[in-house]
Amino acid sequence: MSIIDALIFAIVEGITEFLPISSTGHLILTSKLISLDQTEFLKTFEIFIQLGAILSVIVLYKDLLMKNRLVWRNILAGFLPTAIIGFVLFKIIKTFLLGNLYVTLIALFLGGVLLIFLEKLHKPKSSDIATIDKLSIKTSILIGLCQSVSVIPGVSRSAASILGAMFLGVKRETAVEYSFLLAIPTMLAASGLDLVKSEFDFSANELTVLFVGFMGSFIVALLAVKYFIKYIRKHSFAVFGMYRIVLALVFWLLVIR
Repeated sequence: MSIIDALIFAIVEGITEFLPISSTGHLILTSKLISLDQTEFLKTFEIFIQLGAILSVIVLYKDLLMKNRLVWRNILAGFLPTAIIGFVLFKIIKTFLLGNLYVTLIALFLGGVLLIFLEKLHKPKSSDIATIDKLSIKTSILIGLCQSVSVIPGVSRSAASILGAMFLGVKRETAVEYSFLLAIPTMLAASGLDLVKSEFDFSANELTVLFVGFMGSFIVALLAVKYFIKYIRKHSFAVFGMYRIVLALVFWLLVIR
């Protein structure tokens, strides 16, 4: 894997991590397009560079994270279901799901259809929860259960958690911000577990590639998060659903042989 490859992956990760279009799915499709085999290192790299994107959230929301204990309570409560499922199914996820092009495309397509359907079905209410610290532990855990479906590549962690929160009575923008923050322990745990499992056995070139991917995804994600927050204030998620459907169909028809 070259430095150029790492930069390409970093840009893709930084743009897609917080959009409801599945960053993992896009990384898998990217590896197919540039003809990289799904080696154990590539799977580790795809998990690790998500840390760069997560760091952007920590930087952007540092004041909220430092001042409000209830926010941390709700983040950790929402993280629990994914932590348990991810730990129990780690070997199955990395062996059979990560890198599986067919699972990714099916999940992208079905997720796109569901995204459009649920967006049309959802009706905001004046009583919807407006701030993250007002979430109950029960609601946080239920949102975390929704997020845990994203262990399937192509599902989209952000889409699952955002839509889950909205249907549990959370305002759209608050649901998006909670999804951002919920990514912090989720991706830290996923990356940490993967690094422990790999026993930190990386060559000098692999360490360089990991560093480039990390920094690249951090910088790109900083810009993407700011844009996404502005976008969802005036738009629905239906366009992302259409994008997922078109991407899955085009990839299936033109790329898979």
